[in-house]
Amino acid sequence: MLSPKFPLATLAAAIAALVHPQAHAQGTAPSASDPVLPVIVVTADPIGGRTPDDLIQPISVVAGSELDRRRQATIGALLDGLPGVSNSDFGPGVGRPTVRGLQGSRVKMLEDGLGVADVSGEGADHAIGIDPARADQIEVFRGPSTLAYGSGAAGGVVNVRSWRFNPEFGSEPSIRGELSYGENGNDRQGYFALELPGSEELVLRADASLRRTSDFDISGFQQIDQEAGRRGKLVISDVDTDSYSFTGLLRKDWGFVGVGVSRWETDYGIPANFDARPRDIGGQGDDFERVFAEYDRFDLRGEFLKPFAGIETARVKLSYTEFEQEEVEFEFDRTPEGGELDEAIVEAVFENDELDFRLELVHEPIADWRGVFGFQFTERDFDADDPRGGDRTFYVRPTTTRTAALFVVEERPMDFGRIELGARIERERASPDDVVGSRVAGVTLPTGDFLALPEAPGNRSFTPFSLSAGAIVELDANHHLRAAITRAERAPSPEQLYAFGRHAAAGTFEVGDVTLGKESYVNLELGVDRHAGPVRFDISVFYNRVDDFIFLASEDDGSGSPVAVNDIGNRAGEGAAAGCEPGAGGLCRLRNQLVFNEQANAEFWGAEIGAVADIVTGPNPVSLRFSADSVRGKLRSGGNLPRITPPRIGFGIDANFGEIDVSADYRRVFKQNRTGQAEDRTSGYNLLSFDVTWSPAAFAGTEVFLRARNLLNEDGRQHQSFFKDESPIIGRAFIGGVRFNFGG
Repeated sequence: MLSPKFPLATLAAAIAALVHPQAHAQGTAPSASDPVLPVIVVTADPIGGRTPDDLIQPISVVAGSELDRRRQATIGALLDGLPGVSNSDFGPGVGRPTVRGLQGSRVKMLEDGLGVADVSGEGADHAIGIDPARADQIEVFRGPSTLAYGSGAAGGVVNVRSWRFNPEFGSEPSIRGELSYGENGNDRQGYFALELPGSEELVLRADASLRRTSDFDISGFQQIDQEAGRRGKLVISDVDTDSYSFTGLLRKDWGFVGVGVSRWETDYGIPANFDARPRDIGGQGDDFERVFAEYDRFDLRGEFLKPFAGIETARVKLSYTEFEQEEVEFEFDRTPEGGELDEAIVEAVFENDELDFRLELVHEPIADWRGVFGFQFTERDFDADDPRGGDRTFYVRPTTTRTAALFVVEERPMDFGRIELGARIERERASPDDVVGSRVAGVTLPTGDFLALPEAPGNRSFTPFSLSAGAIVELDANHHLRAAITRAERAPSPEQLYAFGRHAAAGTFEVGDVTLGKESYVNLELGVDRHAGPVRFDISVFYNRVDDFIFLASEDDGSGSPVAVNDIGNRAGEGAAAGCEPGAGGLCRLRNQLVFNEQANAEFWGAEIGAVADIVTGPNPVSLRFSADSVRGKLRSGGNLPRITPPRIGFGIDANFGEIDVSADYRRVFKQNRTGQAEDRTSGYNLLSFDVTWSPAAFAGTEVFLRARNLLNEDGRQHQSFFKDESPIIGRAFIGGVRFNFGG
């Protein structure tokens, strides 16, 4: 059996004849000879018109039947298992992608090419404000993507492309959608989309989706050290989500313009060991947290062909979002029947108003150089406060962040293939409010010194600068060699600078550092692929050296567990926590893990393999898939970084029997023993799933599907999740549904 030390490069050499990039695995349609691969254009590529095979940076693209098979209620769950990509969840309502060991605000989330203005980068318990049901294609850039998308893309980019601003449409109205039911959690989901062409030039589009669940079933207890209470149920894991959009698009010979509005709202529980019966008859916790979030968003997209001399295409993108999130604590009085609600307290309110504008100009070739240059401006007003009064605590003080950037990406054909160069410079200014008279006086540092709350930290300005150079070498008609080096810089995020308080739903007391500097990345990438024929593969290895890497560090309390503090940052026996009796409430409750934003030199390295081999062609094709990845993250001074995804290996098979498509997948997630300070190890586990889709010829445009997930009913803990000790993966689940697409 493989261990975390297994050399994936050795494995790559042994199976090079079986490997394939994920981007080409989507919708493969074998013929009697070689399979004909679908043409997929990467819409988040600023040059435009290029396929995954044309790009130097490793990218996974999920579209077509593969997207339908993977479709989940969160983006993280949908992408989990792609090479280099895992899910950092916080219960079923939250799923954020982790890319090569990096997550949060280092992985830029885009919807139709512009940033998603939620607060998911500000806390592991926050949902991404994207409806996966609306996705037509999802593009994952693995590794630094700061050249095109800025400081927040130091770890990678995930672009969710919807149908809303696609200038291609038919002459007749169309309706499409999906209805499904999952028995685990009573999971009901529905999506409907309507397209109404007004003429050959004008189209109106609208869609709506919803999700309703109960608490989900799991294997065993939900807490890793739990020995009593409810078994087999992830308590407080229900989810309630809705989204809507309306879009109008006009296309002409000169290009197109689209305008749209959308709304997204969700209500989900933070899984907790809640059981408000008396303790002597099995009761556990008597309170829990829920998150209520919503946004309203306006979007403008325009593409103009040959707007003036020397410019092939000009693209204009603009979005404005008003986002709000409340974290509510529900407190119960204990009763033999399971408790009675005492009060519901809004403990934190997050507000984020964000304007994002982007201009891309693709120029005509100059001395064989083809490329794009552009400008981007973002203004963000962010606030995370306790609404219970001015003397209460806050998580992150009100902060306005303005960012202006210039970027350029150029490519040139060469005798051996192609080279690509790029650069980006930003100017970012963070302006925080003063906070005077807070109930939080400060916290005790691991050294024993007392750190007072900075009442007036002042403005901070940063000038991140990024450069990249790469090449594709055409070894022959079927094989590419890719090599790239990127130097990227990232400015610290508002929560890393200014956090100083309790983050209620996450169960942490987070302390920022107003003196933090920029992170600097030097990323080396080498890959080889076979992109044609019945056997295709992609192997990538990378080394990412980071100066002044910012990470959340826990302090060991001396027993191997993290230090816990009360709601205003007092440790046991300190301040309001002094002289407390066992079981006392209020500020005697040490319910928050104390974490500090620290900065140190780090390094990441790893390997990724994705693969397909068409073993049977003709009318009933059969294909085998393979994937594996491993990432190592450590401090250069010694010690491991926390929450690094463990090694994984997977096998799959796809087969077609006329109207029926069948897929089966097995993935092994290995144990993670390389842990950070005060971080627990996680055991390995196995995931087995299958999918069956029936496309009856008598009902063209209709598909009936059955999915099975975690068939072995494993009690898996996702090491990259902050919440792994409190919430395991969902247990065995069967999902059935129907998908339809009529008209057009």
